[in-house]
Amino acid sequence: MMFKNIRTRKREAELKKLGYKVHGHPFSTNTRRVLAVLFEKGLSYEPITVDLQTGEHKREPFLSLNPFGQVPVFEDGNVKLCESRAITQYIAYVHSSRGTQLLNLQSHETMATLTMWMEIEAHQFDPPASKLTWELVIKPLYGLKTDQTIVKEQEANLEKVLNVYEKRLGESKFLACNSFTLVDLHHLPNIQYLLGTPIEKLFENRPNVRKWVGDITSREAWKMACDQDKSWFGKQRK
Repeated sequence: MMFKNIRTRKREAELKKLGYKVHGHPFSTNTRRVLAVLFEKGLSYEPITVDLQTGEHKREPFLSLNPFGQVPVFEDGNVKLCESRAITQYIAYVHSSRGTQLLNLQSHETMATLTMWMEIEAHQFDPPASKLTWELVIKPLYGLKTDQTIVKEQEANLEKVLNVYEKRLGESKFLACNSFTLVDLHHLPNIQYLLGTPIEKLFENRPNVRKWVGDITSREAWKMACDQDKSWFGKQRK
């Protein structure tokens, strides 16, 4: 009990010092993206649950944090950020010398390549992957019917993207370079959900993609981000 109290006081001191707050939900893909970076960097934070099922994100006081009504929102003192990819970049820059090096800024060329692949993830991979996650994972949880027409269409779109990835990953261990970066991390939330669906075959049927998926999903930080007790409910103040 004494050691538990010491750990609790130590963590509260870290929270007070860092002042990081994450408003979101542990099952949200965008929230998990931010949690993964925090764990890669070994940072403490205070999780604040936003009840998505009751629409809390579409009402005040949450709309004062993000008028677009989307999670997560990240608070660092007076700095308030929304959009998960902006948040991950902020954390990676602020803590560039700590934990996993998630940015490859050795030169203008490496920075440009990293930025390019982050854009590819956001604009080529994420649209079909997010729609498939919604149709095959989220809708069934809410008792909604999956639209197989959308699934078929988005599966074809995702296949095209993964064909490009297969070629790229034959040249580089990870997408932006030969080390794990934000580019790879940004893919994790949707990939994790899709591995439990028939879409898994799209990853399995491509040897280079299969190896890459295995490498990034087996990272300890990601496992912790997916563990709702370690990443969220077990961290909340009582």
